Amino acid sequence: MAAKDAGKKAVAATKRVVREATHDLADGAKKLTKQASANVPSPEKERSQPHLGGATTGTQARDDAVSPDWAQNGEVLTTSTGTPVDDTDNTLRVGPRGPALLMDHHAREKIMHFDHERIPERVVHARGAGAHGRFQLTESLADLTCAKVLTDTGTETPVFVRFSTVAGSRGSADTARDVRGFAVKMYTDEGIWDLVGNNIPVFFIQDGIKFPDIIHAVKPEPDREIPQAQSAHDTFWDFVSLTPETTHMLMWVMSDRAIPRSYRTMEGFGVHTFRLYDEAGRTSLVKFHWKPAAGIHSLVWEESQKLGGIDPDFHRRDLWDAIEGGAGPEWELGVQVFPDTEDQTFEGIDLLDPTKIVPEELAPVRIVGKLTLDRNPTNFFAETEQVAFCTSHVVRGIDFTDDPLLQARNFSYQDTQLTRLGGPNFDQLPINRSRSEVNNTQRDGYGQQAIHEGIAPYTPNSLGSGCPFHAGAAGFQHVPRAVAGNVVRERPLSFDDHFSQATMFWNSMTPPERDHIVNAFSFELGKCVFPQIRERMLANLANVDADLCERVALNLGVEAPNGTPAAAAGASPALSQVPAAPGPIAGRVVGVLTAEGVDGAGVTGLRDALGSLGASLYVIAPTAGAVAGQDGPLPVDRTVLTTQSVEYDALVVAGGGSAAIVGADPYTAVNLGEAYRHHKTVAAWGEGEDVLVACGIDTGAPGVVVGTTADAAFAEQLAGAMGWHRHWDRFAVPVD
Repeated sequence: MAAKDAGKKAVAATKRVVREATHDLADGAKKLTKQASANVPSPEKERSQPHLGGATTGTQARDDAVSPDWAQNGEVLTTSTGTPVDDTDNTLRVGPRGPALLMDHHAREKIMHFDHERIPERVVHARGAGAHGRFQLTESLADLTCAKVLTDTGTETPVFVRFSTVAGSRGSADTARDVRGFAVKMYTDEGIWDLVGNNIPVFFIQDGIKFPDIIHAVKPEPDREIPQAQSAHDTFWDFVSLTPETTHMLMWVMSDRAIPRSYRTMEGFGVHTFRLYDEAGRTSLVKFHWKPAAGIHSLVWEESQKLGGIDPDFHRRDLWDAIEGGAGPEWELGVQVFPDTEDQTFEGIDLLDPTKIVPEELAPVRIVGKLTLDRNPTNFFAETEQVAFCTSHVVRGIDFTDDPLLQARNFSYQDTQLTRLGGPNFDQLPINRSRSEVNNTQRDGYGQQAIHEGIAPYTPNSLGSGCPFHAGAAGFQHVPRAVAGNVVRERPLSFDDHFSQATMFWNSMTPPERDHIVNAFSFELGKCVFPQIRERMLANLANVDADLCERVALNLGVEAPNGTPAAAAGASPALSQVPAAPGPIAGRVVGVLTAEGVDGAGVTGLRDALGSLGASLYVIAPTAGAVAGQDGPLPVDRTVLTTQSVEYDALVVAGGGSAAIVGADPYTAVNLGEAYRHHKTVAAWGEGEDVLVACGIDTGAPGVVVGTTADAAFAEQLAGAMGWHRHWDRFAVPVD
């Protein structure tokens, strides 16, 4: 027995020595690894953004609260309360084969935390992506407001922006036809301002009491929990066909606006009309706009469908890669300003109706600032998932109107965060925390992170020297307004016009955009099982435009009903996405088809030329690794089997001996033909031009660029063609 005990002690001593030696040797390595890991991209980053420069890091002013350093200090593994852990690989048990012990507090804590790592997803806007950045005011609005963020051009305001789809769950695809959320959290010197908007300036309903109805209708049908993240089913169209106020919004959702090319190329809108007030108490009404510097561009329907399978994270990846590559997206902040009249209308348009816009031709958008996103989140959950927006978060100088949808949102957002984030202290989470001073008498509750001092959490008090004090006129104030009327459940008569602006939207579209709207309605209604739903919806479309209704009815195989469209609805050219001139190509992606014998110098030169304009070039080849070029090996970014044309804004066939190999690959004809059919820029130089011809592509068609070499002139022509985004004049055939 003594020998046995001595043997056990010897083994234990040996293990202890080995463990201590290992820890000593590892200490230095751990420190070096931790220091280096912050600057080493993951394999996924390297794969998804080859040859891109380092990310541009935004200002860190007042951003320390979201730094992960406080949670990752020290070199050894600890419990949540900082106790070093000796072994995290084995549960404490009775002997090697015995039952686990309840006293193993480390195992219980570790498993408990894992069990609760997920929080309830948002009811709407569950799937999203976010980024940090900054807002810089460029023109003071001191003539309209006393809000410092809108009057002090010398202050740079940190922001966090979250983009999202509305209907789908967290596991749905980015490119579904849907409204996109565009929510901006500004950490101003005077408190948090959340401008919680969408990429569409109107909404389905006029009163927030109907919001549960529209969402219940668009969500998967409750008996089958399908379809996911799409509106092409009976319950949605049943509701909207019975609710004519949705018609204007439906025109937007069935347009290309609902399938944006990227978050970087979509507009943002505050949707509602807000009230601004200045130091003298003078008021104005405004609508907020975000104008993308990269232009307003969308996918075509076939692209969105294919991308949902090829890369469900297409928009997330695009945003991340753009920022990591130093091409952080930018938007200009603009305001439409209206006099704050007693009836709160402008040119006959009710400014309290969220299903209406004010055409930019009637009220030009005044550009006053620039939003730049330049830093990706460190941790998706802690930032993008836990960020909490509330329309009620405004600062002094900004106030609400009586828009009934906005009034409901002011209640709903606060209420939903209480459930989703576990209690009333969600605004203390680092991503939600104000950068300005916070002092109130609110105490305790789930998730309380502050350790309050003093015995007087009430106002007024004498035991706390009266602190905190009222700010008086220097604090936020609601604009005094006279309110009178009976208590009723009614809407104003001005809300009754449901079709004239839908007609204006249709009138503003170019022929290709109209084709897409017709095809979208036809697809969605074609998925409906109940004929009465299609009939009701067609009756509504008949009140928008006869041609629209007839074309959709023809596709559905039914007779078009008669309607009474507004004869003088007019048009707003600003609503069309088709550009009047080529725009920037920053953030665009070009795929170059190569193989052995490629003109590597031409590829490298083209990459440099496009990179100087903010675009990225990906080398595509039959196999991974590198291809032997005329001037040496050329690294391959993606293989033919792992990518398709829908992931690129332009496809190029490289010159050199590789063209013959590329031309013989059946995938080449598929991808080039698809890009050509989707009206994208297609290009080739040298021997690559023969590949275009062999694939049936007209080298003289709009948006087809050819050249003898990949010189500066070729790169310039390619960039110019890409600036148009699509070449709709290539052929007048619907692409959906």
